[in-house]
Amino acid sequence: MHFFHDHFGGMHFVWWILWFILLIWIFFVPYDIPYQKSKMEDPLAILKKRFAKGNITKEEYEEMKKILESNN
Repeated sequence: MHFFHDHFGGMHFVWWILWFILLIWIFFVPYDIPYQKSKMEDPLAILKKRFAKGNITKEEYEEMKKILESNN
């Protein structure tokens, strides 16, 4: 009986370490993860990026910018 207590007690300690690491990772994960950046960006910043990449023309950019600014 004593053997099982020592053996599983050691494994119990390992599980506590794993849970602790998991909790640390959940609560202290960086907030600049790529898929989360898009959630935090405002529409005007997204519009500027699209214009900078060449996805939209200057006229389209200015028109969309007016629409976004009038909604604020």
